[in-house]
Amino acid sequence: MSSAQEFEKVLDKSDTAVVSFDTVHHSPIQRVQHFLHGSPAMVPLIVLVLSVAAFGIVLGSKFFSAFTLTLILQQVAIVGIVGAAQTLVILTAGIDLSVGAIMVLSSVVMGQFAFHGFALKGYTILPPLPVPIAIVFGFATGALCGWINGMLVARMKLPPFIVTLGTWQIILATNFLYSANETIRSQDIAAQAPLLQLFGTSFKLGSAVFTLGVVIMLLLVIVLWYVLNHTAWGRHVYAVGDDPEAAELSGVPVGRMLVTIYTISGLICALAGWVLIGRLGSVSPTSGQIANIESVTAVVIGGISLFGGRGSILGMIFGALIVGVFSLGLRLIGTDPQWTFFLIGVLIIAAVAIDQWIRKISG
Repeated sequence: MSSAQEFEKVLDKSDTAVVSFDTVHHSPIQRVQHFLHGSPAMVPLIVLVLSVAAFGIVLGSKFFSAFTLTLILQQVAIVGIVGAAQTLVILTAGIDLSVGAIMVLSSVVMGQFAFHGFALKGYTILPPLPVPIAIVFGFATGALCGWINGMLVARMKLPPFIVTLGTWQIILATNFLYSANETIRSQDIAAQAPLLQLFGTSFKLGSAVFTLGVVIMLLLVIVLWYVLNHTAWGRHVYAVGDDPEAAELSGVPVGRMLVTIYTISGLICALAGWVLIGRLGSVSPTSGQIANIESVTAVVIGGISLFGGRGSILGMIFGALIVGVFSLGLRLIGTDPQWTFFLIGVLIIAAVAIDQWIRKISG
């Protein structure tokens, strides 16, 4: 046999091997596993649709109405915004336990600066400020808190869980010390600073009732979805969470990315603080204290991996809606509220188990 014929024979064997590799047979379970690996938001979407259908069957028009369904959106607006901030951090394989405290402190700064200015030990440093400037100071507060978290994680290489557990306590204490536990009443805000209540403004579309808080949540999720999926910055976020060392070798500035992500997370929390004022009508230093737990719940149920590098922000909003559907649906049925926590706990464990199963994809 000539050398040319031998070479052609080797090529034929190689082609056969490639074809054989490309046509590997997957079982139905493996195909589902592959599909969910590529579409992590599908699991929470399926659970959401089934939940809405189940409560719709049990409660009928009492639940399955435009008013009720948009009421769920109103109830999850703040969790959805804070969850967006949490999503960015968790995609980097981190976690931010301080998001709720940042949200509340930012709202308190907005209210205090608008009504009282800034005083230290009885000395007035700043008089009451115009409301737009007070809001800017609130956003600056959120960004500063996020930047501090990012610097401690990225520059000092401290674990995100420990860092944000510590800053959560510090920010919470700062909130109470600065505000002196004062609640600024809704009637005072409506009379003197109505801009603070902007996102509580409601409007109707047929029998559905929306608020501007719901609109800003949906716009935020859409913008972040586009950024994470269609920009280089978004790809860098996933790369940092998937393998920071490989990302660094590929030219991704991991440290700078982490600081930027935590800072943006703080800004989003400040936005949530503004929406919180609109939702409550007042500025309260005791509000929203469990937003950190609610945001992690929405992220986990939404199929975003706590190990970083995998998940979709759409999954997070589906996760938040699932919690809203269960909370309102069980309340309308008249069950003990503890059943809501019970079922949400089951969903969290199931979501983590599914994530682990999907991560073991092979073949």
